[in-house]
Amino acid sequence: MTFFSHLTQITKARTKRVSSWDSTGRNGDAWRIEPGERSVLADLTGPGQITHIWMTQGSQDPEILRKIVLIISWDNEEHPSVQVPLGDFYGLGHAMVNSYQSLFFTASTRHNHTFSGSVALNSYLPMPFNRSARIELLNESELAYHQYFYIDYELFADEHPAETAYFHACFKRENPTTGWGHEITVNAPPANIANLSDQDNYLLLDAVGEGHFIGFNLSVTNLQTSLKNPHQRTWWGEGDEMIFIDGEPWPPSLHGTGSEDALNQAYGMQPNAYLFNGSSIYEEYTGGYQTSYVFYAANPVRFTRSIKASIEHGHGNHLSNEYASVAYWYQKEPHQAFDILPVMQRLPLIRSFSCPEGRQTDPTPLTLTDEMQAMKRQWQETYADGKKDGFY
Repeated sequence: MTFFSHLTQITKARTKRVSSWDSTGRNGDAWRIEPGERSVLADLTGPGQITHIWMTQGSQDPEILRKIVLIISWDNEEHPSVQVPLGDFYGLGHAMVNSYQSLFFTASTRHNHTFSGSVALNSYLPMPFNRSARIELLNESELAYHQYFYIDYELFADEHPAETAYFHACFKRENPTTGWGHEITVNAPPANIANLSDQDNYLLLDAVGEGHFIGFNLSVTNLQTSLKNPHQRTWWGEGDEMIFIDGEPWPPSLHGTGSEDALNQAYGMQPNAYLFNGSSIYEEYTGGYQTSYVFYAANPVRFTRSIKASIEHGHGNHLSNEYASVAYWYQKEPHQAFDILPVMQRLPLIRSFSCPEGRQTDPTPLTLTDEMQAMKRQWQETYADGKKDGFY
């Protein structure tokens, strides 16, 4: 079945919409959400399927896209299936805005590569439900917030079959990742240690159940600068992705060859946004902030009991950069409960990468191996003066 084949078939469904339109007939079409308020945008009764969500917002808070949490629950479940900051859900990390297009998400703004300018956000992911769908926004800003929205959906006479998978998304962040040799530049020989485990990787997804993983976005703030030019950022990548299916041992079913390869690019990231992969925020336009995405729309990663997906931060996890991500997947309910970090630990590094107290996440414990210690000495003795070249 082709992507648009449903357009050639008559489907017995009722098309409906919930929106923020001003029911008085005037033009006050935004909902006001107060600080700390959890507002229900839609509470739908199924069976049905959400087909499109459009949102745009107004706020004076430059970090608002990390302070507003999108929460979606299916069929009266106790634990939500989606808990993600609003910007990150739509593929925009760092509370930044930019215009880009992908298969599942688009964003459009007049204020490219700025913190929290106004932006139009669209999701085209299909989201089925049988009994109910509840879509909420939680305002964890100190300021009131104005939200415009459309939620387009269909209602059906019959329930979805038992094999139907429900949409899920979760947000994770490490600020910073725990690197064993952050001083070492990527692709310098001392960074090239053997790593035969996912133990210290950045975790993208850890889910239990039956379903399929359809992709992720990854936001990186590169904190390492060039030895020769402190105003120039280095390369943050070379981290392999690793996806373990159904509790399998090492090596995993899917093992990658580097960060840009995991994101379906090569030799660093480029300023493009394709349907299945690309950069929604590009580091060379922002002084080091990058958000990339990859969707497994044609090659979903299927699991029957569990899935664990992660990626190295630098080769062998040697770098201490800021990472944040959203994983997208479908699975049969029930799902394993997951939470979201407190608002302070979600906030981006802004204003020259400053990190005010309280925004750090809990560090991952790390024990330096003999090889790591030897590589750090080698770097200090041979490369740290910047005379050796041949690396980013």
